[in-house]
Amino acid sequence: MLASFDVTNSILQTERLVLRPFQQSDLEDLYEYASVDGVGECAGWKHHESIDESRSVLHLFMREKKTFAIVRKEDGKVIGSLGLEALSLDPVEGEHYGREIGYVLGKPYWGKGLATEAVQAVISHCFETLLYDYLTVCHSIENDRSRRVIEKNGFSYVRNVTYKSQKGTVEDTKLYLLVNPKK
Repeated sequence: MLASFDVTNSILQTERLVLRPFQQSDLEDLYEYASVDGVGECAGWKHHESIDESRSVLHLFMREKKTFAIVRKEDGKVIGSLGLEALSLDPVEGEHYGREIGYVLGKPYWGKGLATEAVQAVISHCFETLLYDYLTVCHSIENDRSRRVIEKNGFSYVRNVTYKSQKGTVEDTKLYLLVNPKK
């Protein structure tokens, strides 16, 4: 079952990052990472072709209140996003509550452990504060970087699934599950 979530009053901090709600002043940073070819495509969406496209996405993030801006502590730059989405597939039967994690980082920040750090912070928040029963996550079969982040965060492989991406393609993906160990 879909757990409720609202990013409005949530600010999470890690050693190097702050995860917080998006705000109007994030537009240029969002466009900077989202307009790079290959960034969105790894997450199932087409890279942004204009600042107006990024503005629309920013307004969506702010309206839906389910996506964190991933911000570098050292300078306040937004380098990615992490959302708690409605479940595309619910691998847990019964009265259990969860959401699906989706994340993206700008290319200059790949391979530095930042996605793993951001996902760890959200897992802790969802399990310890929001008391979710589980989280799911998917990655395209070709996306080894996401697979490593997912495995480092303790998710277990469930099965391969097909997924209709936001860019209109049908993608072969892998579905993973993480159950709250305190439940």
